[in-house]
Amino acid sequence: MKTLLTLSTLALALTGANAWAAKDCEVLKTELSAKIESHGAKNFTLDVMDRDADSGKKRVVGTCEAGKKKIVYTRN
Repeated sequence: MKTLLTLSTLALALTGANAWAAKDCEVLKTELSAKIESHGAKNFTLDVMDRDADSGKKRVVGTCEAGKKKIVYTRN
């Protein structure tokens, strides 16, 4: 019982730590691009911008580098 509790706690800690990890912007941009293309979109652009930069009419689709940057989507 003690072993099960320890393993459960360890598994929970590892998954929680992974959720808070900062993701590289280029990796996330690639993942988002693949996901968008899988939904049928073909003519679009993803750009990495500073968090405080004005994105205008572009849609923010993700954040990276622990929230320091954002990824914006533009339909061409």
